[in-house]
Amino acid sequence: MPKRILILGALAAAFASPAQAGPYADDLSRCLVEKTTPADKNALIRWVIAVTTLHPAVQPIARVEAEARARANQETARIFERLLTQQCLDQMQQAVRYEGAAAIQGGFQTLGQVAMMELFADPTVAAALGELDKAIDVQKLREALQAPDK
Repeated sequence: MPKRILILGALAAAFASPAQAGPYADDLSRCLVEKTTPADKNALIRWVIAVTTLHPAVQPIARVEAEARARANQETARIFERLLTQQCLDQMQQAVRYEGAAAIQGGFQTLGQVAMMELFADPTVAAALGELDKAIDVQKLREALQAPDK
């Protein structure tokens, strides 16, 4: 099994939603994804990065100035507002009415997954992910995959 598939599978699992969405939440998710522009998705990626750099495990290798984080928050808030109050209003109202407020969270989680997939698809980012391939012991992975179930 190619290492790249394992890496991408692990990344996909990291962003997977454990909850099952209903049809209205699915409609909301679809609308959110369809109505965001590439610029919107880039803004969402900047926001995720700006926020995650606050985690103590990330602070030694990445910093975002408070002013840049505030701009990312404002930009993302405008995107959320536009999507929920204009472009996906009907879908949001139906999803909340029939499936609860968690449908909004699920919709934005799906949108975040799509944005992150686009981030990882960028040639420069994909090449950097490929660097991980060089560090993984393929033999250990093969052995683990062939180990009998316990």
